Amino acid sequence: MQNFNRIILYCRSGFEKECAAEITDKAAELSIFGFAKVKEQSSYIEFECYQPGDAEKLISLINFKTLIFARQIFVAGELLTNLPTENRITPIIDVIDGCMPKAGTLRVEVADTNEGKELANFCRKFTVPLRQALRDKRILLRVENPLKPVIHLLFIDSTSCFVGYSYSNNNSPFYMGIPRLRFPADAPSRSTLKLEEAFHIFIPYEEWDERLGGGLNAVDLGACPGGWTYQLVKHSMMVYAVDNGSMDPRLLESGQVKHYQEDGFKFQPKKQNIYWLVCDMVEKPTKVTELIAQWLVNGWCREAIFNLKLPMKKRYEEVKQNIQFLKDELKTHQINFQIQAKQLYHDREEITIHVQRIWG
Repeated sequence: MQNFNRIILYCRSGFEKECAAEITDKAAELSIFGFAKVKEQSSYIEFECYQPGDAEKLISLINFKTLIFARQIFVAGELLTNLPTENRITPIIDVIDGCMPKAGTLRVEVADTNEGKELANFCRKFTVPLRQALRDKRILLRVENPLKPVIHLLFIDSTSCFVGYSYSNNNSPFYMGIPRLRFPADAPSRSTLKLEEAFHIFIPYEEWDERLGGGLNAVDLGACPGGWTYQLVKHSMMVYAVDNGSMDPRLLESGQVKHYQEDGFKFQPKKQNIYWLVCDMVEKPTKVTELIAQWLVNGWCREAIFNLKLPMKKRYEEVKQNIQFLKDELKTHQINFQIQAKQLYHDREEITIHVQRIWG
């Protein structure tokens, strides 16, 4: 019987070290200790716990939503290698049987790399017979149940994979941890997908009517050419687009956008009814964080989504420092708040942060 005492985390290629630093930090806060195995450009890491049972404890206690660089998390055993091509299923079932809770969903996945993409077609085909075999063994429910644990297989190549499980209330609901969004043909830039993904990740869908509803007022700092403004307009908001550059004419023709050709760092709203502030300006993280803190402290907005462009080195440290600064500023001014942060799939060398100011 395998020892399921490691966790696998998916991440963006090139950010394996940041993902490893974060899970090591978060685990230590829970008095769980281990070591990370990092292979650069692999799009995943292993975190092996020192004490038996700690991996299960970790995925139960850690809040997945608080992880910035991880796209997915699950408990796993050792890497299965040399799976016989004529019968991969039997050794996989031998590992699973009796080692994990009864599951409601199966995900056969690959890392988000070029090598992984070449395996994707194999994984799709392999899922069908594996799912049936797991159901026959009563390891997987006959009818898919999204509320039950999820069985994960991460194939590294066609004869090697990690096998494990996650809990549906503490994981990413998306295959490979990636929400599938389609680029709108009439959007001014692909950056529009960053804000759309942020809405899906940070705002519960049942609250969209209230928090992303028509008629709300929003400010987009550094708006041009209008990728983020496009999303706000799509949600029927009235938008103040602030940028010295040119906006997409179709957005201006919508009647929902007023363009202020000003510096986003100097702009101040003339009305006190702004609900959303969004910002995707290319500037030092500290400068952007200080700007967002000013808006929230002054009560100029209710919620904010903004991006921090990260340096080449000490990126996790930079993220922690800026989030802590924001928390300290809001606490100093006795403001109730909720902060979420994530490196989204559509982000590159950056992370996206959401802050909700809570009155009452």
